[in-house]
Amino acid sequence: MKRLVVLLICLISLGTMSYAKEDRPIDPGQLPVKSQQFIKKYFPDLKIALAKVDKSWFDQEYEVIFVNGNKVEFRKNGDLKEVDCKYSMVPAGIIPGPIANYLKENHTDVPVIKFEQDEREYEVKLRGGLELTFDKQFRLIDYDD
Repeated sequence: MKRLVVLLICLISLGTMSYAKEDRPIDPGQLPVKSQQFIKKYFPDLKIALAKVDKSWFDQEYEVIFVNGNKVEFRKNGDLKEVDCKYSMVPAGIIPGPIANYLKENHTDVPVIKFEQDEREYEVKLRGGLELTFDKQFRLIDYDD
């Protein structure tokens, strides 16, 4: 009986691990509408190389990679999670106004190459490696070079 219970637990664990993370390509038209509108607004001239969905037990995210290497990630509802523009710069309208003003005043002419947001903070990475973290009230809380 103990062996049967142990075997059952092992089988359930293996089944859970096999479904724990599923990445699969999708057609860009399968992205949430909010994500599609974001791409049309901020990256209208870029061709999408790959769109994919990352599913796990409790979450689902979308990732779009453009042919120039730029990458955008969205949450399951289509809200922006991250923009990574290694070889260009993050479009200006993506960055919230107070953060854009701070950057204009303190880091003039240094392009933003990555912008990330979550429930608690915003993170901005500038060309040259400087990373700035702001809280939800747009106060600078970390400065990492």
